Amino acid sequence: MPSMNELVRQHTDLGDTDLEWLHLLVSEWQLLSDLSFADLVLWLPTRDGAKYVSVAQMRPNTGPTSYQNDMVGHLVPRGRRPLLDAALDEGRIVREGDPEWREEVPVRVESIPVRREGRVLGVIARNTNLLSVRTPSRLELTYLQSASDLAQMIAAGSFPFPDQQVDMDAAPRVGDGLVRLDADGVVTYASPNALSAYHRMGLAADLVGCHLGRTTAELAPSRGPVDEALAKVASGWAPREFEIEASDGVIQFRAIPLKPKGTRIGSLVLLRDVTELRRRERELITKDATIREIHHRVKNNLQTVAALLRLQARRMDSDRAREALQEAVRRVGSIAIVHETLSQTLDERVEFDEIADRVLAMVAEISPGTVTGRRSGRFGILDAEVATPLSMVLTEVLQNALEHGFGPGDTGTVEVSAVRGGTPREERLLVTVLDDGVGLPEGFDPHSSGNLGLQIVRTLVEGELGGSFDMVRVTPEGGTRVLLDIPVKSQK
Repeated sequence: MPSMNELVRQHTDLGDTDLEWLHLLVSEWQLLSDLSFADLVLWLPTRDGAKYVSVAQMRPNTGPTSYQNDMVGHLVPRGRRPLLDAALDEGRIVREGDPEWREEVPVRVESIPVRREGRVLGVIARNTNLLSVRTPSRLELTYLQSASDLAQMIAAGSFPFPDQQVDMDAAPRVGDGLVRLDADGVVTYASPNALSAYHRMGLAADLVGCHLGRTTAELAPSRGPVDEALAKVASGWAPREFEIEASDGVIQFRAIPLKPKGTRIGSLVLLRDVTELRRRERELITKDATIREIHHRVKNNLQTVAALLRLQARRMDSDRAREALQEAVRRVGSIAIVHETLSQTLDERVEFDEIADRVLAMVAEISPGTVTGRRSGRFGILDAEVATPLSMVLTEVLQNALEHGFGPGDTGTVEVSAVRGGTPREERLLVTVLDDGVGLPEGFDPHSSGNLGLQIVRTLVEGELGGSFDMVRVTPEGGTRVLLDIPVKSQK
């Protein structure tokens, strides 16, 4: 299905600011659809004026749909739907006409012009399925009256509110709880869910007849001078979103002033009980903080172990024993770097490029000559279960290259390159470590060598990471290339 941007640019001459207005409208119109119990389809005239193109569609959460199929992308010749023509040409809401029959379902069709800065950009077709129509309740009458007010605001260009971007996934919806206020901020209707939310905040009486702002300020925890501002915001004088945390719950509010004819006649206040949601969020925050603290402590403990091994190495008389302990210090240090990085993130993933640079710098300190280390390409974000063994593998490979590829006084280069590729389902990381040292000795087999470092590399790459490892001589004159091919999870 083509996007709204593609359809607008393909079929119309609307500019970027007009397109932004349409996006803002579409981000808000679930509210109008739910209040109307109706489907909404946004039609725009094509650049030649001969047709309409449908660029967006919304189905109601509060009633049956009028369209079983998607309408986005459909083209309709001008003249086939007179209500669209009348709303576009006359700039008014058009409700005349008999119901249409679609697959044995009667549908009432209305057209609402979409105005911005005095220009009509397009028309919203509001389609109501009449099959389940019955005598409306007080709630339904309030919904329909509120929908009518919002439709008039859209036709006048005063809705949506240009200075307020609402996250509709997080904002309260019509079914969560609705309160209708008059021009003075007094409640004329409160849905059952809205009343339940106020009862949770501590209200013992009914809401109807109460001044919502003052009642809300009295129920909210005392905040001194801020209470007066809260009372005004809760009265719906301006479009606002806010939350109130009372002793027994947390209520999320959204206030929408109603100005169908340019003058404020009242407000809609949508509210949602988010007590359990906020409780779970706090639990996750606490859990994340605990995990980060654990990684921080593990890092500290590993650094302590490394310090003890370093002290022990200084006391050793045997050169081989001293070198073995120093290798252990570097292995522990590479793991500590990963845990240090994990202690600074909100999840169990790390940006491995920083770790690779730090491992490269740490290992370069052991070089017997003057060897320059550099990195090319990007490792990207890796899960902790990949990053920890990979940091050890990189440490061993670099340490092996510097110790065995270069002698005292030698100069050279060691380059680490990383390339990610493959498919989103099976992404792979190809790591190459290239040095210009003396190269591998004749007959050397990296897959059967008894060297402890290479044993560690083989075990981690093939066993824990599920990848492959190879080491080859670059040229007859020297140089060594180590290849690591590791499957990784795609982090989009």
